[in-house]
Amino acid sequence: MNIATHLTTKLAIRILPALALTLPAATLAHHGWGWTQGEETRLVGTIEQIDFGNPHMHLRIRTEQGPWEVDLSPPIVAQRSGFGPGAAKVGDRVVITGHRARDPKISAFKGETITVNGKTYDVYPNRDKTLKSG
Repeated sequence: MNIATHLTTKLAIRILPALALTLPAATLAHHGWGWTQGEETRLVGTIEQIDFGNPHMHLRIRTEQGPWEVDLSPPIVAQRSGFGPGAAKVGDRVVITGHRARDPKISAFKGETITVNGKTYDVYPNRDKTLKSG
């Protein structure tokens, strides 16, 4: 083994365990609710972009306050509620209940219900709701 390979292997042995420990924290930060406020609120706007893919469905909506990034549930959960491809499209007006980001400088939202075209979908049916949808 040459010196470069030896040094690379030693470095990898030291770095890889540290990286492995950070992955669960990064996953929890993205998928958990810790980044959101505790109080449920409502967001009203028009869909500018929609993604029905994994790991979470995602919308960009335009509100009176500007653009917002909205995470919904994983597609399989949302589709059980009836919300999936065909339920909404760019240009549709939506009313979303859920939780705003804790940081007021970030226009991000985690939606629990979404109302579009007169129909409400509960994309997080196991979460307690304090607001009426729609």
